[in-house]
Amino acid sequence: MSLKDKAKWDKKYLDTPKLLQKRKPSQKLVKFSNYFNGTQALDFASGNGRNSIYLASLGFNVDAYDISEVALENLSANKIKNITTKQIDLDNFEAQKKYDLIVKCNYLDRTAIKKLSDALNKNGFMIIETYMHHPSNTKPDSNPDFLLQADELKTFFDEGFEVLEYDEFDNEPNELYRMRKQSIVVRKK
Repeated sequence: MSLKDKAKWDKKYLDTPKLLQKRKPSQKLVKFSNYFNGTQALDFASGNGRNSIYLASLGFNVDAYDISEVALENLSANKIKNITTKQIDLDNFEAQKKYDLIVKCNYLDRTAIKKLSDALNKNGFMIIETYMHHPSNTKPDSNPDFLLQADELKTFFDEGFEVLEYDEFDNEPNELYRMRKQSIVVRKK
């Protein structure tokens, strides 16, 4: 991502206040929360922090990374002591430590998935949830490069991971457009 991307996302958050409102965490994150162990979590492309706040409530120390300063300032305003925000260029992410849990929702960078997998501790969990190509999608200007193909998430994980769940579903009703999504929940062996 570039400075242009940062400006685009900051503007998007400023122009669409609904995006900064408190929202429920990912349904997949909640569904699998009883499986998680450890103390270190990464919310990659955290946006307004809906997943970071939930993970902090479970006792995780959360690193919330995003390109938008506007979104991160909104998250920081919650003053949750076990959430650390960091504005980064997500396209050039390099892990500085290992995590017990990594969550990546609504952002697709195929090369980042490998880097995130490498940043996961043994027996750690990763949840990825993002948009996919589908004829029922209603967002008029979706860049096809940022939409998964059918079953594509499965191709990123080899025998070093246990797939706990793969799913395709409609996005949450609070989102601006109707879009199909894919999700995968994996555990590193």
